[in-house]
Amino acid sequence: MKRKVCVVVTSRPSYSRVKTVLTALSKNPNVEFQLVIAASALLDRYGSTINFIEKDGFEITAKVFNVLEGENLTSMAKTTGIGILELSTVFDNIKPDVVITIADRYETMATAISASYMNIPLAHIQGGEITGNIDEKVRHSITKLSDIHFASTEKARENIIKMGEDPEFVFNTGCPSIDIAADILLKPELDFDLYKKYGGVGSFPDIRNGYVVVMQHPVTTEYSESKKQIEVTLEAVNSINYPVLFFWPNIDAGADGTSNGIRSFRENKKSDKFHFFKNMESEDFLKLLYNSKCLIGNSSVGIRECSFLGVPVVNIGSRQTKRERGKNVIDVDYDIVQLKNAIDTLLKSGKRERDFIYGDGKSGELISDIIATVPLRFHKTLNY
Repeated sequence: MKRKVCVVVTSRPSYSRVKTVLTALSKNPNVEFQLVIAASALLDRYGSTINFIEKDGFEITAKVFNVLEGENLTSMAKTTGIGILELSTVFDNIKPDVVITIADRYETMATAISASYMNIPLAHIQGGEITGNIDEKVRHSITKLSDIHFASTEKARENIIKMGEDPEFVFNTGCPSIDIAADILLKPELDFDLYKKYGGVGSFPDIRNGYVVVMQHPVTTEYSESKKQIEVTLEAVNSINYPVLFFWPNIDAGADGTSNGIRSFRENKKSDKFHFFKNMESEDFLKLLYNSKCLIGNSSVGIRECSFLGVPVVNIGSRQTKRERGKNVIDVDYDIVQLKNAIDTLLKSGKRERDFIYGDGKSGELISDIIATVPLRFHKTLNY
């Protein structure tokens, strides 16, 4: 009998993190693949990730609309609660043998709680990593709720085992997002018609002679500072003599502050070198990064995929504190002088040495093979 494997995708980054796993599961003869799309992955405001999922040919088993508007701490907590209610109903209807959840977002916590209380074995991708903000609390909590662990690095695997998890159920598979990065290296040429393909707002600068990419999210433990933080970044990148391709923030508390800062800048400065995107297919996005002068902001893509691709990154603030990183990253605070100096350094230095901390590009198949055969359980004790 085929094993029913359910993957819950809740956001734009979650999809890019797990896309190759979905592909491998959908082709695995030993798996009945179930796909649940929830939270911000369904919302146009955050790039309509579901459109990309459907375009990629994946059949969706269920949709869960659970996001409460507000982009503040209360709405995050309530969105998690609604997610628990709605996902529990979905799991009761589709009756998966095992559920896979991804990373460290608050929507992911809802998946973990629902599966755990329904005695459904839970597998977690990207556990054991250290960042130093609210995401770390969530990630480690999900680790303790999970029964099977797919760590992205050897250090993360060791951290999971230190938390009392059974080593026989902790696997260093690498990060599935690296699979896509490995694929684009085979054909890295950029489609310069991105404005037409993805829309967005702002000017339409010619990027053929170089450009920078900016992706900055609010930090939930610093959400009241989000507008001030994005204003520092905008001021710094406005001094660059290259086009700037800016991506919209995620749904975390503080997103309104970040968005308002971007809108105010766009309306007041009316710069002819800025273009703002909501979302982009993961392959095009990684090609965009690979061909850029550098990435600026605080996204984990700068730590993971960009280390594999050798893309220079200016990482700002505390959002990625203590996360394992390669030689491609310069860390700075929200300080205009530090930020400008770091950007200037990277613009002059060109591509950086590639690192393979997060895998070699074969994670999706490995996770699919393991989840189809690993013994399933929904109870455990501390392994000390």
